[in-house]
Amino acid sequence: MTDQKTPKGARLAARSASRDPGAGRLAAPGQLQAGDIAVLSTEVDGEPLAELARRHGLRPSAQRPPVSEYLRQLWRRRHFIFAFATARNIAMYTEAKLGQLWQVLTPLLNAGVYFLIFGLLLNINRGVPNYLAFLVTGVFVFNFTQRAFISSSSVITSSLPLIRALQFPRASLPLAQVMIELQQMFLSMVVLIGIVLATGEPVTWYWLLVIPALLLQTVFNVGVGMLVARLGSQANDFSQLLPFLMRTWLYVSGVIFSIQTLDIRTYRWAVVLLEVNPAALYITLVRNALLQSQRLSAPGSKPFSSTLCHTWHTLGHQVNASTSFQYDSAYCHYYANPSHFWYYAIGWAVAAAVIGFFFFWRAEARYGRG
Repeated sequence: MTDQKTPKGARLAARSASRDPGAGRLAAPGQLQAGDIAVLSTEVDGEPLAELARRHGLRPSAQRPPVSEYLRQLWRRRHFIFAFATARNIAMYTEAKLGQLWQVLTPLLNAGVYFLIFGLLLNINRGVPNYLAFLVTGVFVFNFTQRAFISSSSVITSSLPLIRALQFPRASLPLAQVMIELQQMFLSMVVLIGIVLATGEPVTWYWLLVIPALLLQTVFNVGVGMLVARLGSQANDFSQLLPFLMRTWLYVSGVIFSIQTLDIRTYRWAVVLLEVNPAALYITLVRNALLQSQRLSAPGSKPFSSTLCHTWHTLGHQVNASTSFQYDSAYCHYYANPSHFWYYAIGWAVAAAVIGFFFFWRAEARYGRG
């Protein structure tokens, strides 16, 4: 069936032949006669559709723009990113009776479980002053990175209808996921500060260092979030594997124990690698900002004393050790220079942002085809 009022290029030519009648399907309102097949024309008045689109200034909706233009598009859509993140954040717990309280209760309950198992049952807190604040800070900071990575890994596949319906820079989606987790981190920080104060830590000017530490962690999360977003869009199994990788990362990042006070004299390089891994760095920076007990007990913060360091190794690790013995760790040698932690944190943030952005941008035209 043809319509004389329809332009030539949009007609479906029905061809009666001895071909398979089930080979053609009509993708628009209409009806084929028995034995007819539908053929979509690739030309308009003899001109290829590609040439026609190019002559009228049309371009593919998923075309990858240059980097500078892509960044400008992201900046123009900053309001959309924040609005999208806020809306998703509000809708996330709408069906739960406690609503947005779960944003704080989830990491708080995790910290409680870790404290029960590792702090009370296994006594891993030996040698760490104010272990409760130490543990809760580590759990909250690591949870920010963990949730950002896991949610970003599946954001492309879960947003396919939006990607196929609208034209916008796809990097907006992992950016919005990190913004969601950042908003939740703000609420968690309110609870964390309450716990820190309740455990006897004083308010000092060092608390202001939490702001740049979280900003660097956010930049790092954005970069790696884009990287895992592309990987998750190409392999669905990656999103299933990522939680196990994150759990392993948690156990080697000093969330539940102090890396700085590990007693590994033979393989000191292993402790250095643990200390400079990005998750451990951002946790350490926030701990040193909020917890005076961590600053005063950090190895290398006092002149080296073999006697006091030995006292800490023999007495500070005991279950019922006096608090004064726990601070003797400050007289031991440090493995990695604490004054360099900020440089490492900046380096990780910049490297992750640059590599993650270019890695995601290069596949811009392929998102939404799955």
